[in-house]
Amino acid sequence: MSVPVARTVSELRAVVAQWRRSGATIGIVPTMGALHDGHLSLVRKALERAERVIVTLFVNPKQFNSPADLIAYPRTESEDAAKLAPLGTHLLYVPDTEEMYPAGFATAVSVSGISECLCGAFRPGHFNGVATVVAKLFLQAGADFAFFGEKDFQQLQLVRRLVRDLDIPITIVPCPTVREADGLALSSRNVRLSPAQRAIAPKLASVLLDTAERLARGSPILPALDEARATILAAGYRELEYLELRGETDLQSLASLDRSARLLAAAWLGDTRLIDNVAISPIGSWSGARSSLQSEAAQQLR
Repeated sequence: MSVPVARTVSELRAVVAQWRRSGATIGIVPTMGALHDGHLSLVRKALERAERVIVTLFVNPKQFNSPADLIAYPRTESEDAAKLAPLGTHLLYVPDTEEMYPAGFATAVSVSGISECLCGAFRPGHFNGVATVVAKLFLQAGADFAFFGEKDFQQLQLVRRLVRDLDIPITIVPCPTVREADGLALSSRNVRLSPAQRAIAPKLASVLLDTAERLARGSPILPALDEARATILAAGYRELEYLELRGETDLQSLASLDRSARLLAAAWLGDTRLIDNVAISPIGSWSGARSSLQSEAAQQLR
């Protein structure tokens, strides 16, 4: 069993047109490859929701701040295709850079506001690259649904705003973060961790969960965040770019927990940058999030 591959827009659209003639609904899962169980969980969700599923594999140069990081990013098309085939993926779309950004390409998509905080403050231009490639993929495929993980929560909210503002006729489907049994959020970057760093890495999620629970039970925000930052650094992380409480829908800073929120963090463990986030309900509505998260992680990795 193998997954059919399209490498050009015209090949992709020919397949989609065929599906449309049969009345099928279509889902798309945008990725940069190096697929892990988190990506595969998105594909499974897509297969539950749509009758035909496209997985895209494109290492997008426009969202890399460092040329060295772009060169080092793993290209694992054969391995990725082998992981997708047993799931029943209907098409793998693998355009090259020239197909996505042909000679003379001069357009960029920018989503202001939501792209400028958090990761956007430390990775200038990154989210413009994300918005541009996502807009192109949506228009190329013409899918009904697109599936994004909540681990990259700022990216998810940016894509939602992009679709709303540009009236792109596609439904964005958020999917829960997939975690290892010890709580570490799955990421292609995790393979870069040494054994010693891998033992430290789950502390990020643990601190976020502890802090979220404290905040939801009414602890003062600023002292709780300061303590969380200190704990992460004391655990062995070398740098904390941010740990912030933000409104869930608009990512605005919160001075009080009076609406649904996210506690978001980005931290460096050695030379590896890890991100994570935890949902927080308004004060008084917290109920066993830690055990719920661990149970969900276990189920997703079965």
